[in-house]
Amino acid sequence: MVVIGVDTGGTFTDLVYVRGKEWRVHKLLSTPGNPARAVLDGLDRTAPDPSPRRIIHGSTVATNTILERKGARVALITNRGFEDVLEIGRQNRSRLYDLNYRRQPPLVERGMRFGAPGRILCSGEEIEELSAGEAQGVVERVLESGAESVAVCLLFSYLDPRHELLLGELLESTGIPVSLSHRILGEFREFERTSTTVLNAYVAPRMSRYVRTLRDSLRTGDRLHIMQSNGGTISAETALDCPVRTILSGPAGGVVGALHLGRLAGYSKLITLDMGGTSTDVSLIDDQLSWTTESVISEYPVRVPMIDIHTVGAGGGSIARIDPGGALRVGPRSAGADPGPVCYGKGEAVTVTDANLYLGRIDPAGFLGGTMPLFPERLEPRFEQMAAQASLTGVELAEGILAVANAVMERAIRVVSIERGYNPEEFTLLSFGGAGGLHAAFLARLLHIPRVLVPRNPGILSALGMLLADVLKDYSLTVMLPEEGLCAAVLKERFLPLERRALEELAEEGIQDGAVVLERYLDMRYRGQSYEIPVPFREFDRKGFHDLHRRIYGYCDPEKPVEVVNVRLRAVGTVPKPVMEKADGRVETIPASAEAGTRQVVFDSVSHVARVLRRDTLLPGNRIDGPTVVTEYSSTTVIPPGTWAMVDPWGNLLIQVR
Repeated sequence: MVVIGVDTGGTFTDLVYVRGKEWRVHKLLSTPGNPARAVLDGLDRTAPDPSPRRIIHGSTVATNTILERKGARVALITNRGFEDVLEIGRQNRSRLYDLNYRRQPPLVERGMRFGAPGRILCSGEEIEELSAGEAQGVVERVLESGAESVAVCLLFSYLDPRHELLLGELLESTGIPVSLSHRILGEFREFERTSTTVLNAYVAPRMSRYVRTLRDSLRTGDRLHIMQSNGGTISAETALDCPVRTILSGPAGGVVGALHLGRLAGYSKLITLDMGGTSTDVSLIDDQLSWTTESVISEYPVRVPMIDIHTVGAGGGSIARIDPGGALRVGPRSAGADPGPVCYGKGEAVTVTDANLYLGRIDPAGFLGGTMPLFPERLEPRFEQMAAQASLTGVELAEGILAVANAVMERAIRVVSIERGYNPEEFTLLSFGGAGGLHAAFLARLLHIPRVLVPRNPGILSALGMLLADVLKDYSLTVMLPEEGLCAAVLKERFLPLERRALEELAEEGIQDGAVVLERYLDMRYRGQSYEIPVPFREFDRKGFHDLHRRIYGYCDPEKPVEVVNVRLRAVGTVPKPVMEKADGRVETIPASAEAGTRQVVFDSVSHVARVLRRDTLLPGNRIDGPTVVTEYSSTTVIPPGTWAMVDPWGNLLIQVR
């Protein structure tokens, strides 16, 4: 079967086609008004033959729905007297010294929050019944409100969900989309569980329309799978039930691909840099993916497990401007796919891509393999105008734009490394995304990272990562167990219902028992703490918790009592993956076919004559001294003066920064 990975970004939609040993890649501008149009167009161009296709798709639909506040009109049903939990939230302030700071308003307005009778205690005991008549009355009030989607989040429903199930059954009979909190997130902390369930309800109708449109437009025999934020895939049908798990699906695909390619090349300690047209995503890999259950999107908590990815608004399309105080700013607003940067032909606002082209770091003849024309002649008047506003020359302005963008990305890398106890000097920077190769070597210098790995076709690595992802499902349950009397047998008993559910649901995804790997974790903390740490579970490992606590927070207290808050299960259904071929032999001399001439490129305000090389004809063992511009279909890589690169047996460019 043909397998195709599809990643929809803010500027480009990327596709990778694999059939046996045949590989194809395709990149086209996204269609923000209707993202499915670019996906279907790309599928037709990449795989026009009538063979059945397995399509794995990473989408930004859920993310953009939240960021743009274009989701459904949501009603929230909770326990009577707890209607304002969503608005009260936590006391934390993300900007403590900003006197003008205002929290984002809740996604469910006060008039759309409904209290239901009935009550379950923290022990799971029912102390107030919810009758069918009372539940029907609440449902009728919800329907009268004009709600387009409903979130149901009752106290301690993860211990006894019967009240939520009753409300869910009545609502589903009306045809309105329903999100039940015990299915979305079976954990304590009422605000975070409510927030996650509301987000699911908020994006569900729009995501449902998108996935159904895509699925119904495919050919008979095609199978559609959706990438999740946790680095695994699920069927389209499963994604329709829990779209909140797809919020960071595109960036997650890139990190999965980076881990696979990094391991092949012999590097297990990686910092990933995914710089696209709209934003940059960074993540840290220390032999395995980092994941978190404490993500926030647009200030709304999302407690479902996700790959730990930090995103900043610095991409190729990020718009540069002079603020009222005369300072140069870059991003987070992006020119996107339409109108795009100035050099694309329609844009009027100067962007990071324009600055790279202005300094000669992009070869306009080789952009997107020569299939997409650029218009460098449009840059000069706009750079002159903006430079005059800042009392700079055009070159100073362009270098300033890149310096500001690099500073934003440098801070992002520090967040996932230095601020979490890791030394960047021990890692390799793995760069991908359409714009990553233009900035990676400069970021490595700033952070003293010794080398940069740039894979082949870095601009489509997120789409490739989707082909390398397994089917993955996460389950959790709050148990609140003190350490007294705890042993492996007691804890294994708590995992059993999650394991049964995992095997059933993976079977529905077409995964046989022999292809399933179950990973067990305990969320542990010191008694009295308000946060916990996921610890791999084989037996009750107190020492493992202390060691992990010391690495993350710098201290531990072996004398203090410990408790298990949640049991957490990760079920992995392994699937066949495309084979990457390793080349034999090494050739130091660059072939003549790779030479594409020279061009003037500016580094540190000095113009250099830089070599231009075509990457697709470079050979393993080729050594490339800077300054050099390496062009390929999906990206451009800059090797600055004072650095050099080598092509490894897998076709990666290894840039030695020091």
